[in-house]
Amino acid sequence: MSIKVADSARTVSGDRATGAKPAASGTGRPVNHDETQCYCVCADYNAAMRPLLHPSLVNGRFGDPALFVETLFEKRAILFDIGDISGLPPRKILRLEQVFVSHAHIDHFIGFDHLLRGLVGRAKTVRLYGPIGFIDQVHHKLNAYRWNLVGGFKFDLVFVVTEVGFDLAFHTAKMRLKNAFAVEASDGGNLNNGVIYGEPMFRVTTALLEHRTPCLAFAIEEAAHVNVWKTRLNEWGLPIGPWLHELKHAVVESRPDDYPIRVGLRSETANERVMPLGELRSAVTVTPGQKVAYVTDVADTPGNRQAIIRLARNADVLFIEAAFADADATLAAERAHLTTTAAGSIARAAAVRRVEPFHFSPRYSGQDARLLKEVMAAFAG
Repeated sequence: MSIKVADSARTVSGDRATGAKPAASGTGRPVNHDETQCYCVCADYNAAMRPLLHPSLVNGRFGDPALFVETLFEKRAILFDIGDISGLPPRKILRLEQVFVSHAHIDHFIGFDHLLRGLVGRAKTVRLYGPIGFIDQVHHKLNAYRWNLVGGFKFDLVFVVTEVGFDLAFHTAKMRLKNAFAVEASDGGNLNNGVIYGEPMFRVTTALLEHRTPCLAFAIEEAAHVNVWKTRLNEWGLPIGPWLHELKHAVVESRPDDYPIRVGLRSETANERVMPLGELRSAVTVTPGQKVAYVTDVADTPGNRQAIIRLARNADVLFIEAAFADADATLAAERAHLTTTAAGSIARAAAVRRVEPFHFSPRYSGQDARLLKEVMAAFAG
């Protein structure tokens, strides 16, 4: 899905696009979109408007898994898997608020130390999510360092760690720098409909898969996509500016018509104007939110397929591992990974709009075109 660049023939990893199916009828997404009149940055992705969420593979298709997701107009970000993240600039690492880890194999978790090094000394809370045993794994990593001088730090760094087990039961613990990252509070329960994290603008759901160890897949979905029309703003003499972010949040959160919106005016010397939400509703349109799914390191079993298809159903883009070529299906089965053909067929069965394969085995270095072709052949059916 061309979310990051205006050239819709390019993918989020910079390669030529791996193809997209036409959007199914009845999706509610606009098909004749006039981007000159809409306050959003648009890319020609099946005529859809630019979404809130902008994912990119940190290490391309062959490197350690790490999917960095930026949020439009907000200085915060989400990470799916935390392999090598040394390529992320510090400013992006500082934006991270949630990190979702599929499992603790080294190529999916090695970047935690880099994250830790970049955040120590800053006032920051990061929520970490992983499969059963993840709380201990994070604690052991933190406990490998000596924290006898933490009393001298002005700011506290807090990790809130949640692990998800069988039947989607979860446990949560807190670890703070000021307390030498000792495990403090712990509670638990069961995920409701697989939702592992939620807020008004988006939610993240998860599914427990099998990789000869529990492994989580994830899907992140906007609650809705709100578009503000510039022509209407011009008619009313209202400016484009940061206040539109507050307007969009109020719409998504279903605030009442009398909810006050602080409107910035065109003149720097003018006072701020307050308008009720009801007077501004005709300046916005609401369409279904975008959905991005992330799946990696899974055996090709009927149970895994069913769980992935259910999780990724109708996603705008599915990031899915395709570790081995179709000819090496036996090797893929031995190592509990998907082939290119399996990845493409799962994406097709889930009716996703675009598939982005990754986690290619280094044995295929220089053969990206071959692997992409195999994925797309299965995706096309």
